[in-house]
Amino acid sequence: MYTVSIENCSSYSQNDVKVALENSFKNLGGLEKYIKKGQRVFLKANLLKKNRPDDAVTTHPSIVEAVANAIKAIGAIPIIGDSPAGPFSYRALKSIYESTGMADVAARTGAELNYDTEEVEVKIPDGKIIKQATFMKALMECDAIVSMPKLKTHGLTVYTGAVKNQFGAIPGLVKAGYHLSMPDVKDFADMLIDINTILKPVLTIMDAVVAMEGNGPSAGRPKKVGLIISSDDVFALDTVATSIIGLKHQDVPTVFMAQRRGLGHMEDIKIAGMNIEDIKIDDFDIPTLRGFSVTEKIPKFLVRYLDRHVKPYPVFDHDACKSCGICVTNCPPKALKMVESKPIVDLKACIRCFCCQELCPHKAVSIKKPSIAKLFYR
Repeated sequence: MYTVSIENCSSYSQNDVKVALENSFKNLGGLEKYIKKGQRVFLKANLLKKNRPDDAVTTHPSIVEAVANAIKAIGAIPIIGDSPAGPFSYRALKSIYESTGMADVAARTGAELNYDTEEVEVKIPDGKIIKQATFMKALMECDAIVSMPKLKTHGLTVYTGAVKNQFGAIPGLVKAGYHLSMPDVKDFADMLIDINTILKPVLTIMDAVVAMEGNGPSAGRPKKVGLIISSDDVFALDTVATSIIGLKHQDVPTVFMAQRRGLGHMEDIKIAGMNIEDIKIDDFDIPTLRGFSVTEKIPKFLVRYLDRHVKPYPVFDHDACKSCGICVTNCPPKALKMVESKPIVDLKACIRCFCCQELCPHKAVSIKKPSIAKLFYR
């Protein structure tokens, strides 16, 4: 039985966040149950790319600051970090820490910022899809991990939360190889689950004060939810968080595939704090994805045929595009090229990972679905 704490947090003011976190820790048995004096604790935030805190793309600095202070009060050492998309370098990290407010958090709290860009190969003995992975060395050398995801929608995985946040443990451009070798979203979800069998955060604290809906995880709209959701289990947390925003578990790849492996079932979860039924959101704008309950009943050869004709695909707004080329540089299958300084996509080569949409700093990429897709998609 795992516990998921749901606490009201109406704003990012330090007082509101501190009270919500204190209640969360109490619901989970106390922070001292998970963090010990002298430990080096990696605060694995969601720092996808260079965004301001108010963009609702990255974990808000006020929550990271409050957690860092709580960890320091125990006598442990907080280390803030992530491996954002793109190059995993000192220069890239410095820029992202500054834009997301993490540099200010470190200055105020005395927490460390991770600048170690070394990589390490780690075996995954219980992996279903992968048996080893490349991880950030700094994260693997810490005594404990506290994962701090942001509640957001996602073009590929529908929702990104606790399980998906650990993908950031894979350094920079290495991530592209995983997308390329696992274009089937079910395999990709199983890979994320494999990663979480090794990277086991002692706590996961989700920033759901202001979430992102629509064209997430970076080009959507901020959505006030007013919650901090915490748990000692990533799978349990995602089961609860998706229930709050009105998603069926069979429509969320990471939740659906985890439950097939006996992880994150609602009957194994104890809810502490607020009641799910009292806070459910009926109008959360979710990206369209074919329901997995449907594809399980369709022969694989037919699924492949339908995918070629009804799968959503990226569309580029050349008026909004600033010709930075980030989408081309980070396209795993190299399905994009610049033509007259604007990106053009080869849909035959496109694997629909939507990294282009995820990483575009100008919100110039959207996801479109053919009209026939409504017959097969939610």
